Amino acid sequence: MKEKKKIAFSLMLLLILMNGLGFLASGQGFFTPALPSGLKVYPADRYFEVLPRIVLADTETTIRIISRYETFPKPDCTYRLTYTPVGRYAVKSGWVKAAAEPIVPRNNVFEIKMLFESEQEHIFKIEEVKADGKAREVGTFHIYSLKPDLFALRPYKGDIHMHSYRSDGLEAPGYVIGAGRRAGLDFMALTDHYNYAASLEVIELFRNLPVDLKIFPGEEVHPPDNPVHFVSFGAREGITELYRADQTVYRQEVQSIMNKLGNLPPGVDRFQYASSIWTFEKIRERGGLGIFAHPYWQPGNANYISYALVDHIFETGIFDALELVSGFDWQALQEVDVNNLQLAKYLEAKAKGQKIPVVGISDSHTCEQSDMFGRYYTICFAPSAELPELIKAIKDERSVAVETVAGHLPRPFGPFRLVAFTHFLLRYVLPLHDEMCFEEGRLMVDYAGGNKGVVEELKLLQGQVKKYYDRIWANTTGVVATVRPEK
Repeated sequence: MKEKKKIAFSLMLLLILMNGLGFLASGQGFFTPALPSGLKVYPADRYFEVLPRIVLADTETTIRIISRYETFPKPDCTYRLTYTPVGRYAVKSGWVKAAAEPIVPRNNVFEIKMLFESEQEHIFKIEEVKADGKAREVGTFHIYSLKPDLFALRPYKGDIHMHSYRSDGLEAPGYVIGAGRRAGLDFMALTDHYNYAASLEVIELFRNLPVDLKIFPGEEVHPPDNPVHFVSFGAREGITELYRADQTVYRQEVQSIMNKLGNLPPGVDRFQYASSIWTFEKIRERGGLGIFAHPYWQPGNANYISYALVDHIFETGIFDALELVSGFDWQALQEVDVNNLQLAKYLEAKAKGQKIPVVGISDSHTCEQSDMFGRYYTICFAPSAELPELIKAIKDERSVAVETVAGHLPRPFGPFRLVAFTHFLLRYVLPLHDEMCFEEGRLMVDYAGGNKGVVEELKLLQGQVKKYYDRIWANTTGVVATVRPEK
């Protein structure tokens, strides 16, 4: 009898565990295949094309929802459409609440013509109703309308703080960059400690390769006697070389800055602050973007720089961009949630009216043994992924920092308007973008490993992301630029 009770109790525990796992799976997508970035393709985007997907706000636009596999219409079936503007901006249309209306598909295309009001997400649910009255959902489809300034830009994913074995990383520079494209990045910079040359090495490696990934120079800068970490992105020359062989000029120039500072808040080290000013100035003089790296990193039991210095650097705004999201793995974030502290500081500074451009980075030291690589990044909203445009976008606060801790729940941070749009992109646009990048990145890794025979394959892939964006962005007349031929 006791044995039977033990078995029954064990079965009950097993059922509870299975139900719990089922709940977690449905909530977190444990059993859904994910891309290296942690993103997942929305099922409806496998079976249908939505063209265009990004439209101009307050413009009448025709949307075509094209079935890729299933035939529509079907005999003895009718169809109905339910529309919802997520932000409830509906002054001109008079929309009050979601209500189903008839829609008639033709040649596997559901066509919707309407005015998309203001800047918001729009949801269309299509249902098929059989003659007996039974209904099934064909799919739910998502559109985003943008005001002209943001509509004219494109989202570019980048990671501009990462390491190779030229400093303390595990993989070769070429492997790191190829793996970044494999994870869906559009632009990258290798930033090894004290080593600007490594970034030039990898740029040269891929210089003539027919790929769309933009690779820029960079380094992580560590000025003498200053514990602050700086990331130099895009500078024409290295900063470390200014003091590697001889620190005399460096110390003279820092002393000159110190002499002009006046009184500093209690706890602020005069030399460290002056050295920080010097470093950001040298990066800017060389055309680069100076990034204040992981200000709340705690390598031991204390912050790596004093809170007083962090506060003063924020108050004086001497940096070009803040590393708002830093690549810390799940274990590290359990001990100290560095990113939450950086976010809180950012929000405090913004509440004071400060301009705080932001980036997200992985600070990865390995591509294959980390849950950070490809899952912490910046999205810049820019006309192109050329260096001047990216730097301008970041400085103009047209960027967001994204973290996908342990591969789940991608979360963007930054200006609300951009965050709202990025939420949409992460679900319905960037997963397919990342898939397109995957094969190009895989071939780049192969090329870096010595297989020069992949060049012809790469030529076939070149330009596919641009074509994808051209298809899903409506043109200025509100009509999709390129439409797939009807079946």
